[in-house]
Amino acid sequence: MMIKISKYLDSRNILFMSAEDRDEALHTIVENLHQNRFLHDKEAFYQAILEREKVVSTGIGMGVAIPHAKLKGYESFFIAIGILQKGVDWNSLDGSPVRIIIMIGGPDDKQTEYLQILSALTTAVKDENRRKKMLTLNSAEAIMTLFKGF
Repeated sequence: MMIKISKYLDSRNILFMSAEDRDEALHTIVENLHQNRFLHDKEAFYQAILEREKVVSTGIGMGVAIPHAKLKGYESFFIAIGILQKGVDWNSLDGSPVRIIIMIGGPDDKQTEYLQILSALTTAVKDENRRKKMLTLNSAEAIMTLFKGF
């Protein structure tokens, strides 16, 4: 059974933003997740996200990055989406600047579910029409609709 990305999305966690660099973009999304009470400890989560970037860039190419962190104490996964006005350098595999950030957070003991979410997201963003559409939309509801049934 395919996992549904839409199940993990919340319109409050979809941001249209500007950032000068990767860390500012990550910080903005983490801050938003914290304000919407998705994070227990925003500093621990932010540090886990940065540590993950040190291992290997989450810039998967095509202008997309999928930063993620799994920590103890979370019961379920959540996804936040940040759409940047202009691309930022992410040290991506293909060298392209990132404009679409899809952040995943959740429990550290549900690896199978996590890999299913990652796989579904990767499939979703590989669709060039969907990526281009995401960059033209300007409401969280429109982004939610784009992932409906996915």
